Amino acid sequence: MLDFERLDVYRCALEFAALAFRIIESLPRGHSQLADQLRRATISIPLNIAEGSGKTTDRERARFHAIARGSAMECAALLDVLRRKALTEPQVGAQAKALAVRVVSMLSKMCR
Repeated sequence: MLDFERLDVYRCALEFAALAFRIIESLPRGHSQLADQLRRATISIPLNIAEGSGKTTDRERARFHAIARGSAMECAALLDVLRRKALTEPQVGAQAKALAVRVVSMLSKMCR
């Protein structure tokens, strides 16, 4: 097992990704831009966590964690847009948003 695979934030990011992909797959036609943006931001979170864990200095790690945090915040905003447009199941959207908030919180601490 690699170091980043042991991190709670990484596991939460993967759990978030599963929900985000479920939301993406349920989007009706005509919303491909939102789907693509959510997909890219979602994938960015665990990838930057993993890349950051491989860096040798605290400053380098913090930079990648900050990028991951930004992507998680972008996902949270996209979930708000989807909710406003009534494009998500309320329960799934709320669960995904809660995970995004949790990931942002953990990454904020890791950026310090």
